[in-house]
Amino acid sequence: KRRSSDLKDIVSGDFYWAAEKQNYLYVAAADCTGHGVPGAFMSMLGISFLNEINSTPELLSPAEILNQLRARIIKELGQTGQAGESKDGMDIALVRFNLKGKDIEYAGANNSLYHLRKIDTELSDKVTKNDTHHIDETKADKQPIGHYVKMTPFTNHKIQLEGGDSIIIFSDGYADQFGGEKGKKFMYRSFKELLLSVHDKPMEKQKQIITDTFDNWKGKLKQVDDVCVIGVSV
Repeated sequence: KRRSSDLKDIVSGDFYWAAEKQNYLYVAAADCTGHGVPGAFMSMLGISFLNEINSTPELLSPAEILNQLRARIIKELGQTGQAGESKDGMDIALVRFNLKGKDIEYAGANNSLYHLRKIDTELSDKVTKNDTHHIDETKADKQPIGHYVKMTPFTNHKIQLEGGDSIIIFSDGYADQFGGEKGKKFMYRSFKELLLSVHDKPMEKQKQIITDTFDNWKGKLKQVDDVCVIGVSV
């Protein structure tokens, strides 16, 4: 049993958020600066602001939400870019699913999106019978939610889905975990290979394999960061 005083192992700097609005579903995976209580404080701010932003009648794009979220975080923390002040903030991937169609919109602050989709075998002569899917990565804007040296409006991406596709959003905790025989990072390449290897299994089974793989990789080493992985199958 964990000691109640070991708060960094009880509260998290990663958080997930979801909200349904006007036949759309918003889903986010976020990674706040800090661990334990500082990270949890930022998580509370992030969730609260996302709820407030989404409470208006207007249907906002993911990019518009991230623009407003950044403005609120900067104001709340009193960030001006001066040396020595708080540089707290968060990285986040935010997706808006159309519940009446097969299209999504995505915007990200340092956190990319993976789109696991079927390979069109008629268009590729390099596909084996075992290679049925591949991963397209939609990269995030290289800026956080918080004050940054060069802040630009977040980019809104539109993606068309097909039956059998999956969308994965995540924090960097999984790929950055040290482990294995040589005590090295798991890395994003291995993370993608893992996702492809489990794509044909039920989501609950995928979750179990992904969790077990992480635990086996980590072994007796200390977990270095919070971990958040969200998968949605179409």
